Amino acid sequence: MTERIPIARRIGTVALHAGLAVFAVMQLFPLVWMFVYSLHRSGDLFGGDLLSIPDDPQWDNYARVWVHGEIVRYGLNSLIVVTASTVASTVLSFCMGYAITRMRWRRKRIVLGAIVLGMVVPVHATLLPNFLWFGQFGLIDTRLGLILPYVAFTLSFNTLVYAAHFRSLPVALEEAALLDGASWPRILWTVIAPLARPATVTVAVMTFLTCWNEFIMANTYLASDELRTLPFSIIRLQGEYSGDYAAQFACMVIVAVPAVILYLWFSKHIMAGATAGAVKE
Repeated sequence: MTERIPIARRIGTVALHAGLAVFAVMQLFPLVWMFVYSLHRSGDLFGGDLLSIPDDPQWDNYARVWVHGEIVRYGLNSLIVVTASTVASTVLSFCMGYAITRMRWRRKRIVLGAIVLGMVVPVHATLLPNFLWFGQFGLIDTRLGLILPYVAFTLSFNTLVYAAHFRSLPVALEEAALLDGASWPRILWTVIAPLARPATVTVAVMTFLTCWNEFIMANTYLASDELRTLPFSIIRLQGEYSGDYAAQFACMVIVAVPAVILYLWFSKHIMAGATAGAVKE
């Protein structure tokens, strides 16, 4: 005989799935709304229809954005800055996470507290001090002046992800490799790095998405048009007294598409890395 599931448990399961479905709709609604509005004329956006696809979709909005929004140049700038920030943040957080969980050294708790504290510092509170410091070192309006804060603001979260994952790995693997004569760099590269692949994917993808969509620091530290990143394409379509709103929505879609594809492609790995260390055997 099959075991009957209690009614309360079934009701709880149904309620959970219903809540998750509502949450999914809430998350997907802005993307659908943005895409639909990108097919309208700018003057039609203030009508009463919220998600109605127009009878005559304005696909030329995307063509105008591609030309006037400098998508290629700004996109290349974003790719350079975001890739460098992602690589640097991933490598540094890997080393910091390993040092916190595996090595014994003084003041480790203080360093861990400082790392956690870095997650609660708001971006807006650092704009002016960083701008003054960067001005002293000639980093204003340079790619390095944007990469450094990107790495700094993603380092805390990434380090904690790696630390949680390293705690779930058995120390015996490293001890066995050390007894076989392997050096610490070789142990990190051939033993730890492959086992930490889920955490690495999580860290790399989340860092890439965070930096790809960032605008506040880019708008503060970059001045020349040659170095501006992809979110500035939306600003180029804003006039002095009015804006081409439909084209701006089309630009938002173009900016969002790489991030959405990247997240969907690595979603399983992200979930595996995010939950690593949650269950200890």
